[in-house]
Amino acid sequence: MAISRPYPTQPGAAPGPSGPADGPAPRHAHWWQRPRVRCGALAALLALSGLVILGLVREQTGTEGFLVGLGLAVLPVPLLVAAFRWLDRVAPGPWRNLVFSFAWGAGAAALMAIVANSFATRWIATETADPSRADTLGATVIAPVVEESAKAAAVLLVFLFRRRDFTTILDGVVIAGITATGFAFTENILYLGTAFGTDQLTGGSGVSSVTAATFFVRVVMSPFAHPLFTALTGIGFGVAALATGRRRPARFLLPLGGLLLAMGLHALWNVSSTLGEYGFFAVYAAFMVPSFGLLTWLVVWTRQRGLRTVREELPSYVRAGWLTPAQPYALGSMRARRVARRYARGHGGRAASRAVAQYGAYATSLAFLRHRGRRGRAGTDFAAREHELLRELWRRRDTARPALEHAARVTAPPAPPWPVYGPYGSPWVYEGYGPYGRHGPYGRYGAVNPAYFAHPGYPAAGPNPYAYPYRP
Repeated sequence: MAISRPYPTQPGAAPGPSGPADGPAPRHAHWWQRPRVRCGALAALLALSGLVILGLVREQTGTEGFLVGLGLAVLPVPLLVAAFRWLDRVAPGPWRNLVFSFAWGAGAAALMAIVANSFATRWIATETADPSRADTLGATVIAPVVEESAKAAAVLLVFLFRRRDFTTILDGVVIAGITATGFAFTENILYLGTAFGTDQLTGGSGVSSVTAATFFVRVVMSPFAHPLFTALTGIGFGVAALATGRRRPARFLLPLGGLLLAMGLHALWNVSSTLGEYGFFAVYAAFMVPSFGLLTWLVVWTRQRGLRTVREELPSYVRAGWLTPAQPYALGSMRARRVARRYARGHGGRAASRAVAQYGAYATSLAFLRHRGRRGRAGTDFAAREHELLRELWRRRDTARPALEHAARVTAPPAPPWPVYGPYGSPWVYEGYGPYGRHGPYGRYGAVNPAYFAHPGYPAAGPNPYAYPYRP
């Protein structure tokens, strides 16, 4: 697979990509097709749905109950958002996707759920003349289907309209988790506010037994419940993002399978509340905790696999001259990235630190793109997307390269106490034999040991072409 060479540098001119080719000026898009108009309309729709759902919740809980529920429901939100942002650190997506997901979950999805659940419950009660049965069916059958479908709509919209930002399983988990966090936030306001109102009606003062029990179950024991359910849908979309060619039908079946699993686990969780105290704890211990542990292991493993992909794919761009030998290791280590951002901030301020962070994000996207391309999973726009990412790296190279090389030197493991010779007899090419195992810590196909960066034999004109053998 060919790799573009760096942009030529003209004497006396700033290095970088050339301007757009001459040609006819593009036609102006219709006013509705302008990004600002669409973003404004979407923001207005989400804001309107948020105001409506908050008004409905306040109507059911009262002003005092609404304020108490709001104060208690907001407590787990920063922790959940921080957890999903940590997962997204390897290849961070745009903030606008996360803001949209949270707003959709807290506003649009919650509004659709409360309206549909209320309508379905009333219809079942009218048809069966049994309100208790209607409540049970509404909680165990209607609510899981309606709520998970409403939350999955946000994942579907990002998958369709922000396809470049949705390329891995982690992207699906993060979008789904943030959406579910917003949904749970609004739902907790309703439940906690209603519990507070119940305490007031029974003669309690302030936060009493019902409110405390509701807070313990929903905020302390199971703040991860809704994110866990919807993350299954996100995994389905994430796997579908990798399916191409003969596996194209999987792009439709995998998200549907994830949605059905989310509905099933959600229904099981709701059924546990009708099984009594011991039934609830049995379901919690037998299904919820193991499911949460398995999902946590999966996303952490996927995160580490993404870092390994960065270390294995970026050396190809070292040979082409786009990156320095230290960068694949530095960009494949979250600790090295933190050191690089700190170094850049100390020497260039916040703007330099932000440029290093953006450099890492673009480099990770480039590594993932090449990984998909080598396996025949890249789309027809592979070359254009690769060129775009390389152009973004080139623009930030002067700030990012010194910081990343410093981070590689600081965080590199110690060199072996004896000379290690590579396949071409160079003592500064380290192939990973000895204390680091067969392939070494920097990738499957070998890499330059950072401890030998300052070796006198290091060529000044560029990296050793034999230091990074790779499969084309």
